Amino acid sequence: MSGRRPVWRVRVFGDETPALVGIVTRQKDWDLVRSEHWYRIPVRTAPAGLEKVRHLAFYQTRVFGDEKWAVNWYARVRGISEAKRRDLVPDEPRHPRADANYYRIALGELKRLPHPIPSRRWRRIVFIPTSLERLLHAQEINDLFKVSPIEEKLYFTLKDMGLPAERQLFVREEGTGFMLDMAVFCRDGSLDIECDGDAYHSGRDKAEADRERDNTLTTAGWHILRFSGRRILGDTDKCVQTVSRTVRRLGGLRDNPRRD
Repeated sequence: MSGRRPVWRVRVFGDETPALVGIVTRQKDWDLVRSEHWYRIPVRTAPAGLEKVRHLAFYQTRVFGDEKWAVNWYARVRGISEAKRRDLVPDEPRHPRADANYYRIALGELKRLPHPIPSRRWRRIVFIPTSLERLLHAQEINDLFKVSPIEEKLYFTLKDMGLPAERQLFVREEGTGFMLDMAVFCRDGSLDIECDGDAYHSGRDKAEADRERDNTLTTAGWHILRFSGRRILGDTDKCVQTVSRTVRRLGGLRDNPRRD
């Protein structure tokens, strides 16, 4: 027991300090973060609420050896300005996005997190909205997401019960991209768990869009469970029992795929 990290649950936090996880795919860009203390984000694809972010952390990909597929470092945000990519990276004037607008995020001292925050399986990562508190305590990537309260409650309750889920998972089926609230991979199929907030999922148009989405995913082999926010908050245990029974019916949890 002495070597185990303590069990962590987000509910121990009160106010959280806004933070963001960005991705670093090239050693050259990492050198800029380390030596010049700034990071760039395309204006066109910048996440909402960027101006409120107080800390920036970095998910490192395959090229980073022992630090790959994990969040290992973070820094305080000192300021945000805007510039053309060609001005930020002048030695790449022929880059396809050389004339695109980017946010230049000025950073303080780069600090190593108390523990690496690994990704359990391969997944597409762009930006993860999170908080400083989560960065300092998370056990793996899925603990970082700071999204709706109903998704938080269901995710951490599932985790308490030994049912790990991938959160905010992007998948592409039949030529269309979908962002799943949570996904559980089983031996005999994959399970999509959707947490439907009353406001966002109300109305005829949204209901029709949900049906079209569910039909496409079902045709592609996904099994789908939907829980309303009222159901999650009012009877979380019943929701977890439904997930658990479905996982058993699908042959139990599948092992995470190995990566080189």
